Amino acid sequence: MTEVTPDAAATRLRRSPLHERHTAAGAKFAPFGGWEMPLEYTGGGVLKEHTAVRTGVGVFDVSHLGKARVTGTGAVDFVDACLSNDLGRIGAGRAQYTLCCDDATGGVVDDLIAYRYADDHVFLIPNAANTAEVVRRLSAAAPPSVTVTDEHEAYAVLAVQGPRSADLLAALGLPTDHGYMSFSPATLDGVELTVCRTGYTGELGYELVVPAAQAVPVWDALFAAEPAPRACGLAARDTLRTEMGYPLHGQDLSLEITPVQARAGWAVGWDKPAFWGRDALRAEKAAGPVRTLRGLVALERGIPRPGMTVRVGDTVVGAITSGTFSPTRKEGIALALIDTAAALADGDQVEVDIRNRPTPMRLTRPPFVTPSVR
Repeated sequence: MTEVTPDAAATRLRRSPLHERHTAAGAKFAPFGGWEMPLEYTGGGVLKEHTAVRTGVGVFDVSHLGKARVTGTGAVDFVDACLSNDLGRIGAGRAQYTLCCDDATGGVVDDLIAYRYADDHVFLIPNAANTAEVVRRLSAAAPPSVTVTDEHEAYAVLAVQGPRSADLLAALGLPTDHGYMSFSPATLDGVELTVCRTGYTGELGYELVVPAAQAVPVWDALFAAEPAPRACGLAARDTLRTEMGYPLHGQDLSLEITPVQARAGWAVGWDKPAFWGRDALRAEKAAGPVRTLRGLVALERGIPRPGMTVRVGDTVVGAITSGTFSPTRKEGIALALIDTAAALADGDQVEVDIRNRPTPMRLTRPPFVTPSVR
């Protein structure tokens, strides 16, 4: 394997159209999904940024997220026959969490949001690193009447999250009264954008899908309005989503971790006649998974991290997939894949090897905080 220097690797990272705004705000950057994105900001840091979202309003640049468009006669029916959830459950103007699974194994290629504009128009937001693969699979399967377009860098996405997020958007004249998992077109100072009632934090929130060329004026308008938001980076995004028990692809979902194992069966249209991975997932569901994703709360000081071993006595029963310090609870929390053969129930105690020290943790069912998305 050829060694790649940090500078050489950095030159291959994509950058958000808001990169200069982040630099001016004192952002600390990190590579994520092939992009150089803000991790946290000077004068903020994870704890302040996390707290801003739980108590006020924070703004994340999540332009690294993918964007793909499926258009043409039968677009909804085509997407529905590929992705796991049932698009027939929602109408135009609604969004849906869904999964792109491998047809042979049922493993998760990616988890994404599908926006249903019309029967012939679906907009998809996959994860950054998986966009090309999702587009490739859809393109390969698409009938002649359907076109799949990768629009990854054509749009920026700004996540406005927190109990005062509606106040901030209303101050700019943007719509805020549409229901959870719905979206509305809008205009801000001549910029046409889409206001989506979605998010990844567990709080009331919105995501603004903006043409990349107009991202800077929209960002500036948000930070010139009241209530004043705090710029938030990916580190706070991770602590917020972990407190909610939301999965991160590559850790809690992957080609090796199916929706059945990840307890994401609620995002599967089990009665649909076709979707990728249907046969494998129905068989796994019927037989019962060999492992399932569970929540853990630390009973002593210690921060669990991905890859750490979970034990009962001398027996290994699983491994941490996501772990962090919860700023809200002031204790360590984690998601872990636990062997079903261990027959452990919520409330049972296990031990996690944290820095070679067995640390007691209690099994629980996420979320770790009370959801406020609605």
